Amino acid sequence: MSKLRKIFICSNCGTQSSKWEGKCHSCNEWNTLVEEVLVRTQKDPRQILAERYKEPDISNKAIKLQDISSSDSPRITIRDTELNTVLGGGIVQGSVILIGGHPGIGKSTLLLQLALQNDLSTLYISGEESGEQIKIRSERIAGTNENCYLFTETDVDKIIKESKKIKPDILIVDSVQTLSSPLLDSTPGSVSQIRECTAVLQNFAKSSGIPVFIIGHITKEGNIAGPKLLEHMVDVVLQFEGDNNHIYRILRTIKNRFGSTEEIGIYRMQSDGLNIVSNPSEILLSQHDELLSGSSIAATLEGLRPLFIEVQALVSPAVYGNPQRSATGFDGKRLAMLLAILEKRSGFPLGLQDVFLNIAGGLKINDPAMDLAIMSAIISSFEDKALPKDMVMAAEVGLSGEVRAISRLESRIKEAERLGFSSILVSHYNLKSIKTSEFNIDIIGIKKINELIDLIFSD
Repeated sequence: MSKLRKIFICSNCGTQSSKWEGKCHSCNEWNTLVEEVLVRTQKDPRQILAERYKEPDISNKAIKLQDISSSDSPRITIRDTELNTVLGGGIVQGSVILIGGHPGIGKSTLLLQLALQNDLSTLYISGEESGEQIKIRSERIAGTNENCYLFTETDVDKIIKESKKIKPDILIVDSVQTLSSPLLDSTPGSVSQIRECTAVLQNFAKSSGIPVFIIGHITKEGNIAGPKLLEHMVDVVLQFEGDNNHIYRILRTIKNRFGSTEEIGIYRMQSDGLNIVSNPSEILLSQHDELLSGSSIAATLEGLRPLFIEVQALVSPAVYGNPQRSATGFDGKRLAMLLAILEKRSGFPLGLQDVFLNIAGGLKINDPAMDLAIMSAIISSFEDKALPKDMVMAAEVGLSGEVRAISRLESRIKEAERLGFSSILVSHYNLKSIKTSEFNIDIIGIKKINELIDLIFSD
């Protein structure tokens, strides 16, 4: 006979408590304990799962580390080159991939394209939409796949049974917040249901070798809904970024056990779905012909990919009293630091000026190599003098006004040369580790921020 039991689970770390507390005693977060109603049967739930999803008996024993093969995990290469890059070179067999993003950003469209535009047997699980709704969306997407199966179900037990019967190459679940386990009596989307259903999908992926894509909703703070443990359970976490005012979408790697993190893929949202942007620097650079003040080009890195981004700055007198400091796509505290350096080390009276900074294209950049381009754009707007259009900058600026060296400068220089820039402004200390004669671009090294002012803005 089953017994009802109420427990309180922390939505941040998953710790269980027998009573409600304002503060979680494990992760010290406030107001994260959520009440859950569990049904406990006479059998242990783990024993039921083992019987239900029983695999052939394989002996498991400890082996020496040196006896384990160090060959790379086999990967499935797909036609979406951006998704291949973000995943580190393809889909690893038996991996669990979690994709999060705001509603309407294109998560379902991306995975439906994955199901239709590749010659792979795919099982698409939909817990939010009917088959007719998905059929209408599939007609807008270019691509057909005769081996694409659709299963509208929320019971994770039935999903696993159907997956074992079809044995697809890829399993797609949309979304994990709609799934429920028959072992628990709590509602779908609760902490316990998300954790249990993800564990079942993870066990299925590891035992069968079938990669599983899971779509996850996010909260208003931008975090993936459910326990933080969810991100630790999966192998890859991808974040889909963008907004409804821009047609471009950015797929960013947050966690990847099989490749580098902070990789990005850029898509263009159009009526026929998500289209790949093969050269992101072209959409992030200025699209005007005339020279305008307050604009500079920065060479930054997202993962292993060099990106060239237009930095826009506007400096004007503060008419309404307190000066404003506004930054879009950049850390506001670091902007305040760079303004203080310009005022202290170079004598620019920016204390009574409104300063507005914008990173073109809707990107959010945290690379310190943006410092030199940002300060150049601010000086350009303050002096109302345009910067050379064929010059790009990549260097960090210290508190004493020194121009500091950055990492992986060679890849930035090669990309600048490929895009047709005639000169790149870097730290003088970077020139010791690179051979300037190997590049057909003018590499200019400076030591202090004042050298930038003398080089570009002096009459």
